[in-house]
Amino acid sequence: MKMSKGKYKIESKIQLSDFETEEVVDDAEKKLKKISKKLSKIQDTMYAEGKYSMLICLQGMDTSGKDSLIREVFKNVNARGVEVHSFKVPTELELKHDFLWRHYIALPAKGKIGVFNRTHYENVLVTRVHPNYVFGENIPSVKTLEDLNDDFYHNRMDRINAFEKHLTDSGTIVLKFFLNLSKEEQKNRLLRRLNLPEKNWKFSAGDLKERKLWDKYQFCYEDLLNRTSKENAPWYVIPADDKPTARLILADIVIAELKKYNFKEPTLPAKIQAQVEEFKNQLNNE
Repeated sequence: MKMSKGKYKIESKIQLSDFETEEVVDDAEKKLKKISKKLSKIQDTMYAEGKYSMLICLQGMDTSGKDSLIREVFKNVNARGVEVHSFKVPTELELKHDFLWRHYIALPAKGKIGVFNRTHYENVLVTRVHPNYVFGENIPSVKTLEDLNDDFYHNRMDRINAFEKHLTDSGTIVLKFFLNLSKEEQKNRLLRRLNLPEKNWKFSAGDLKERKLWDKYQFCYEDLLNRTSKENAPWYVIPADDKPTARLILADIVIAELKKYNFKEPTLPAKIQAQVEEFKNQLNNE
């Protein structure tokens, strides 16, 4: 399957309303199985070479399908090669550091793929919708809500851009995905959680409170997408109403990006290579 990732990549100023939330690819689940096996092979070589890492950032409204996407896209990849971090409400320890600290210490090592399920962008998203949360960080310059204006969040975005530039300069491939879910589909998924007993545990009354702030979240997403999609760390807007298709699109983009680096497995040192036959004989003659 070939897809034009330019269709989803943000390379100029956008409006979220211009992006489709639904796209359906025939046999998406079958195609994903094939692609995920390719991803596994590429990651094995990437791990062996040990020069690059990859950071995949996932953002989206509640029920946009982040958890199941991670499960289905990466289930064939060697467990040693993928690390998933889900960032929840900051802990007391995390609040004693700057807002990027907990994300920095979770970055993937060279050779590995790191997946951030919710990311450092929560610091210019949830905290912008709920500015009172910022007071928990005890920032000296923040004394009142008036201090938490657009300039405050735009300054944070500038620091995030600098953070990601440092990562890419150091050998981390950064890809960021916004799972673009429609409000109607979110409603259907929340109802499903309520209607199916085995899904009840996923439901939280807080989901309904956040849903009432849908327009505010969309505004904040649009602003951060426009200000933080850079050539070294681009954002992709993925239609998320159809889960199998969303997974397939993301996997295809990840593989296309990884292929650019033409990873090579390291060769044995010449001294060891010259003794290969001797080593074989030792083992065969045990």
